Amino acid sequence: MLPTSGDTCADAKALFEAPFAVLAHGTQPDPIFFYGNATALRLWEMSFEAFTRLPSRMSAEPMLRDERQSLLDRAARRGFIDDYAGIRISSSGARFRIENVILWTLKDDAGAPCGQAAYIPAWTPV
Repeated sequence: MLPTSGDTCADAKALFEAPFAVLAHGTQPDPIFFYGNATALRLWEMSFEAFTRLPSRMSAEPMLRDERQSLLDRAARRGFIDDYAGIRISSSGARFRIENVILWTLKDDAGAPCGQAAYIPAWTPV
């Protein structure tokens, strides 16, 4: 966990430059990523602009999307999961396994779900 300095801009910069990946998608019928920090952008080999137009399902290969969706659904029911792992694919086709992922539901000021976010501390090439 990053320490907070009380300076929102400094905290946002620290999160963006963190050595672990953080990403988030919305609640659309086919959720789109709306955030990826620099580590996530490097893993998926994409610019921020391209990443934030990507349907999150496209981060996994077609044959792995049902498994991915099952984990997302479990996190939505529980509020979070802390045992998430799976194979992902970058824009160039490079495959990597994400491990020890924490996935949680994002909520707006009224407490309504507004997306899901993931903290990815570890990954290995496949």
